[in-house]
Amino acid sequence: MFIQTEATPNPATLKFLPGRVVLAEATFEAKDAEAAARSPLAAALFAVPGVSGVYFGHDFISVTKAEDESDWAQVKPAVLGAIMEHFQSGVPVMAEGGHDAIEPGDEFYDEADHDTVVTIKDLLETRVRPAVAGDGGDITFRGYKEGVVYLEMKGACSGCPSSTATLRHGVQNLFRHFLPEVREVQAI
Repeated sequence: MFIQTEATPNPATLKFLPGRVVLAEATFEAKDAEAAARSPLAAALFAVPGVSGVYFGHDFISVTKAEDESDWAQVKPAVLGAIMEHFQSGVPVMAEGGHDAIEPGDEFYDEADHDTVVTIKDLLETRVRPAVAGDGGDITFRGYKEGVVYLEMKGACSGCPSSTATLRHGVQNLFRHFLPEVREVQAI
């Protein structure tokens, strides 16, 4: 099995491409060992010293190391080994019932803004999320109120130094172009 790795805009996160589907229907993020317990793969990755976060996309795994921990030269081989061992074992990525805990999250918006929210979600799905997934992360809709779009950043995007620029100059400008009523985009 050959696993490719890619750098992300977040220096604390690497993107691992195992050459197969990781999660077909949803995404999964674990920021601590307790959350990682829902996935045998995430639990194995959290057992690697220095790993502080794991995000599973459709065909990639983003792994974040603790800022104050060792460098990637020490962490990367152990992460590659854990991923390879997991996929060769045939064990599912998520534990039984682990998918039940993957929820889209609570969304908030006024019903009068329904058409605006539908357009926001469509723009996210078709234009933003594919580009962000290329960098090992994800952005999901959380809410809309009084011209402000609230988004959650996951994976490599969470804690990334360039995430503010991505939101302000990329996503916010895109939304404003199609939806003049959008004033601002904020991360939750």
